[in-house]
Amino acid sequence: MKIDEAYLARQLNNLLAINSPTGYTDQIVRYCSEELERLGLTPELTRRGAIRAVRQGSRRRGARAIITHLDTLGAQVKFVKENGRLELVPIGNWSARFAEGARVTIYTEQGAYRGTILPLKASGHTFNEGVDTMPVGWNYVELRIDARTVNRDETLALGVDIGDFVAIDTQPEFLDNGFINSRHLDDKAGVAIALAAIKALEDEGARTPVDIHWLFTIAEEVGVGAAAIITPEIASMVTIDNGTTAPGQNSSEFGVTIAMADQAGPFDYHLTRKLVDLCRENGLQYQKDIFRYYRSDSASAIEAGHDVRTALVAFGIDASHGYERIHVHSLLSIAELIAAYVTSPLEIERDVAEVSSLEGFTEQPMEEAEQAEFDPDIHSHSDDQH
Repeated sequence: MKIDEAYLARQLNNLLAINSPTGYTDQIVRYCSEELERLGLTPELTRRGAIRAVRQGSRRRGARAIITHLDTLGAQVKFVKENGRLELVPIGNWSARFAEGARVTIYTEQGAYRGTILPLKASGHTFNEGVDTMPVGWNYVELRIDARTVNRDETLALGVDIGDFVAIDTQPEFLDNGFINSRHLDDKAGVAIALAAIKALEDEGARTPVDIHWLFTIAEEVGVGAAAIITPEIASMVTIDNGTTAPGQNSSEFGVTIAMADQAGPFDYHLTRKLVDLCRENGLQYQKDIFRYYRSDSASAIEAGHDVRTALVAFGIDASHGYERIHVHSLLSIAELIAAYVTSPLEIERDVAEVSSLEGFTEQPMEEAEQAEFDPDIHSHSDDQH
């Protein structure tokens, strides 16, 4: 199915322009909901703002869900220091190494301020080699506010207070060769992929065998994610999120990375196998990977007690939760895979019921693999050649 690359890139750029650290997501929820309406869907919001938009298929039960998250990493004000600067705690799991030097926005009850996160020893002219020997950690950075304040009382008078949200500038850069550099590509690239897949389905007037629940969560970075948005009719859920390209990992910035397991355990065998088969059938580049220090919306759904099949398709991301980089090839590949998946036939009919008998239950292969018969003549010939 044809994916509109320009639309996908435009949506990603628009999403990156909206600050949305976990807990401060109202604006991006409004933007995403309005875009879903423009695409022809009717979004429903939970009390806190997670979004569900159902695209009707031939059957309601046994529905499929595609899930991404709107929230990003960020920080909160932990304490107003005597020098007027701010001590921070992170929102989500990320290193203060990648916070140093970041330009930020502080959201207070009285309005927003700009600022910079700096190490406690930020001036080489003052601290000389001490700048290079500072430890890495949130206790060793502070936020300098771009306002006239040199002490705690002056900062408090600005309206800055403990608990105020701090959003990190994304600084996106879209290169002509397809590479995209930005903070918070996790998971705004996933959201852009989902929107582009929806647009392709609508443009084609595609029909699906079951309802498709497009889900957008607002607290994935703190582990809550899909805990409260799954409904009983959903039988399977595919998460779109990042996959880490790093030494010891098999993820790639190109094609589709299919996760076989994360720190919460293996993903569903049958759903994952289906996605692999669809990549093969549609000529999509793919690779498999396992993430030991990673969890996603899928984990939060299972831990909350939802009996759904889960899988994770990932766009390879370099320097995840830091200065991130992806390639548009991966985004388009995943959008094509998602469009192929939601329109593909159901293969496990019993999934339409939450509980049923053994009849029709799945089977995993247990037979011994067939091997080519050993030929001593070939073996000897190989030895001679060697």
